[in-house]
Formats: sequence, structure tokens, C-alpha cells
Amino acid sequence: MSQANSAQSVRIRILVVDAPPGVRFAVQRGRSDLLEPLNGQHEPLRFEFSLRLGLPLSTGSVNFLGEFAQGSPSERFVYINSGTLAGQSGSPWTRRAKLKLAFIPPEVVETVLHSGGMIEARVHGTMGDGGPVCASVNPNSVVWGVAPDVA
Repeated sequence: MSQANSAQSVRIRILVVDAPPGVRFAVQRGRSDLLEPLNGQHEPLRFEFSLRLGLPLSTGSVNFLGEFAQGSPSERFVYINSGTLAGQSGSPWTRRAKLKLAFIPPEVVETVLHSGGMIEARVHGTMGDGGPVCASVNPNSVVWGVAPDVA
């Protein structure tokens, strides 16, 4: 990623599949704003946004920047909020899941930068207890890939 600079950005699409019925989800923007899904409560829930790319980290890893990138540079992640944290008053759920951006395969980022498209993540929305996904999402539970950048 040596050619990455702050002028570059990538589009991200998060698809939440098999979400528990009746639970609202939103991606957190900054400290408290929310990005609602593009298609309401239809499956899969779809969120799209952009992240800027800063100079690579000292480890050579991609340095994701922007209002949706949370955490320290070496531990960047995106929050997927659900229940009350997604603005659903009266929900029995108050959960937030972390999608760690360091687990995006470098070849996925390179392909998007050089050939176009967007980075797509497919995340299972329901935990074993039947509630919405929460905590740090196991990297094996997220499928990262390249998708066409279409509406």
C-alpha cells in the first residue's frame, strides 16, 4: 500500500444478513451520529460509506481514516449498532458490534484502488442467543470481498 495517500478513498458496503426480526441496525458515524441502512428493514441490511486512506502504518497496514473509522490507527474498526444504540427506543437490545478493518485482505484494498468497485463485508446479524451481533466480530464470521460500485 505504499502509494496510498490521503487523497485516496474507498467505498465500503456492509451487508448484515440474517438479522433478528424487528431489531433496528445502524452504522455509527463519529461519536454518536448514525447511518441508517439504505433499504430500510429489507434483507440484507445494506450500509454504504467512504473511508479515506492515510499514509500506511509503520507495519505497512492500510490506515483507514474518516468519520466511520473508530479506534486507534492500528486498531481501526467500524461500529454496527443495534437496538437502543441504533435509535430504537423500547428495544430490549442495546448492542454494538466491531468490524475490525485490519482484517480486510490487502489484495481486496489493492483491487478496489486499481480496478474500481467497492469493499464489501457480509456479516451474520444474529448471535447464538438470538440477539443482534455484538462485541468484536470474529474475523472468520465476516466475508470481505470486492463488489461492483452500483446503487
